[in-house]
Amino acid sequence: MRFRFPHFIIPRGNRLEGTQIYLLPPRYRDWRAWAALRGSSREFLTPWEPTWPPDCLSRAAYRRRMRQAAAEWHEDSGYAFLVYRRGDNTLLGGINLSNVRRGVSQAASLGYWIGGPFARQGIMTEALTCLMPFLFDRLGLHRIEAACMPHNAASRSLLRKIGFREEGYARDYLRINGVWQDHVLYALLRKDLAGAVQLAGTQA
Repeated sequence: MRFRFPHFIIPRGNRLEGTQIYLLPPRYRDWRAWAALRGSSREFLTPWEPTWPPDCLSRAAYRRRMRQAAAEWHEDSGYAFLVYRRGDNTLLGGINLSNVRRGVSQAASLGYWIGGPFARQGIMTEALTCLMPFLFDRLGLHRIEAACMPHNAASRSLLRKIGFREEGYARDYLRINGVWQDHVLYALLRKDLAGAVQLAGTQA
């Protein structure tokens, strides 16, 4: 029988520190900042994401996200983080690790988003670099996978910059903004980190 969490409980002690940013699992109190940033960035984000439900920015929808994030964290099936700017604690974006596979795979899928006003400033490069020690050292993963649409030049450049390697091309891979879209497939292995961007993140 699956344990039912009475609250949206994600273990504390999971703040990941970068130079200009830090990462934290989502919290109740993040809803207003999260909804405001997502709402103001809607035009920027929707071409790259699944279709937004009508109530996607509501408090109730955020509570469902929190419940799902807590369940995945405790089940070791997924890990969600929000990205903040050091100094003024401004919310900048988010990162999600999903589909964690153990056993002979030790792999997971990576997704991320950045608010429109903060795009192309190197923020997500630092955030993902900061996350790598958590994924490979703390979670003990061997392989991180990511996929992006062929015309998403910014995301493809980001993945290559932090050491991901292109591995294939998947037709009609994901339904994005209501349309089945081809995706380029990338992966990063623990051994690929040598020669990639220096890991700047530390756990606190």
